[in-house]
Amino acid sequence: MIDLSLSDRYIYNYHKVEGFSLKQKYQARIYVTLRPSVLDPAGTAVQSGLAHMGYTDVESVRIGKYIEVSLSATDETEAHKQLDVMCDQLFANPVIENYRVELGDGS
Repeated sequence: MIDLSLSDRYIYNYHKVEGFSLKQKYQARIYVTLRPSVLDPAGTAVQSGLAHMGYTDVESVRIGKYIEVSLSATDETEAHKQLDVMCDQLFANPVIENYRVELGDGS
């Protein structure tokens, strides 16, 4: 029998075939950026604005997205797989954007 008084970091799910499976909470930070070959008109506009404000030493600006996701998975590999699917299907347009995932402990 599993002691359900373990740390709040874990979630227990009962599956009829597998029995109990232990899932850990993860906190993901996702950075989505345009591919280097894609023009960034928003970045160009911000760079121009900075130049007008006197920041003439700024050489380039690229605009992207930052996303935080809390999720549960049996291990880090499964968490990365889930996040890759989320990024490919929703968070990023794989044709014009790259993404980077940083995965940390969710506690």
